[in-house]
Amino acid sequence: MSKSKGAKEPSYSEAAARLEEILRKIEEGQVDIDELSGLVGEAAGLVALCRGKIQAAEVQVKTITEQLERDAAAEAESDDG
Repeated sequence: MSKSKGAKEPSYSEAAARLEEILRKIEEGQVDIDELSGLVGEAAGLVALCRGKIQAAEVQVKTITEQLERDAAAEAESDDG
């Protein structure tokens, strides 16, 4: 996964699709030994990218869920009063 200046980061779906493509090539023996190390390096970068996106999404979901719980609790208190 070579990044040139100004190249946008792939989406999770794009990265996952590229990972699947790399895996398929390797499993089917479509990769010669000279190309293998480059593909493995690219795959490692894509895995790290996907993990980062998953972690960021988990944080966002947790933040939103906590805010909804606080809002619901505040609403319940105001209804009681």
